[in-house]
Amino acid sequence: MTVLPSPLTESAAPRSATAPTFAVISGAQVQQALAGRERQLVELVEAAYRLHGAGDSVNPPSYFLRFPDRPADRIIALPASIGGPIRVDGMKWISSFPGNVQAGIPRASAVLVLNDHDTGYPFACLESSVISATRTAASAALAADRLSHGRPRPTRVGFVGTGLIARYIHTFLAGTGWTFDTVGVHDLSADSAAGFSGYLREAGTTGHAPGITVHDSTEELIRASDLVVFATVAGEPHVTDPDWFSHHPLVLNVSLRDLAPEVLLAAANIVDDVEHCLKADTSPHLAEQLTGGRDFLDGTLDDVLTGRLTPPADRTVIFSPFGLGVLDLAVGKYVYDEVARKGDLRLVDDFFHDLRRYG
Repeated sequence: MTVLPSPLTESAAPRSATAPTFAVISGAQVQQALAGRERQLVELVEAAYRLHGAGDSVNPPSYFLRFPDRPADRIIALPASIGGPIRVDGMKWISSFPGNVQAGIPRASAVLVLNDHDTGYPFACLESSVISATRTAASAALAADRLSHGRPRPTRVGFVGTGLIARYIHTFLAGTGWTFDTVGVHDLSADSAAGFSGYLREAGTTGHAPGITVHDSTEELIRASDLVVFATVAGEPHVTDPDWFSHHPLVLNVSLRDLAPEVLLAAANIVDDVEHCLKADTSPHLAEQLTGGRDFLDGTLDDVLTGRLTPPADRTVIFSPFGLGVLDLAVGKYVYDEVARKGDLRLVDDFFHDLRRYG
């Protein structure tokens, strides 16, 4: 593997007039390209949502590889294409093996392949667990900001589930100007809750150290929070009582399967993409199955971004993002361009071995 300066411009993928190259971008390079750029990345994710909402994308259903002998494990393929100034195709290949946590390694691992818009040649493979966490957190921070317009800005946040995604979401909230008087924490693992609490104490929130409370139950945390973040590995609903939300908090339903249909039916519901979110037994999918329709949905985040929908201030608002491949492409292309701009692309020699059409 040779480290070469990029032969490309800052914002261009390999051109059809040149021999294709293939770069491998490590997790360390990804993290370096993204660190401290929360505001810029939220703006990028918003731009990707708007391109998707305008129809300038292709985002087919995710494909799930499941294993009969390992029902808890899965690997998901998210193919996508996005236009506009991003203009790239590709696919995220992400695995979820919950048993990894007991072995002391993260549950999820991923790679992202970027394909040239003009030739279809893959031109980069990026470590993507950080990209996936980043686009998820940026989406959550964007939703928290836009869905809280028209209501008092939440000052009490609660995290149900305290893994990597919760940490990234907190980082993006803090990095985009949020401050909180209190942070609630609840996790089935006492060690995870303690670890997340330690991270919060070290991180603070833009210089403001909030009060941190580890709650004994999900109900206790919800009732004490006006912004609730679900970031668990739950496979089925465990929050079943709409009365827990009687104070009408804003809910980021990032893990998608914690809430029973009855909770959604008592709230205003915003999703990232209707067709993607209402499948695979997500909470919105269960609500559709229970009611036989989709009338419980108020709209999409793009509807909010474009002003077609104003979230109610006097009801619980739940944002359920299934996670769109176009967001991974947008963040991945941003990383590629940053690494290329610095001249740090690691090109694989002779990856495309025979480029002659004829001998």
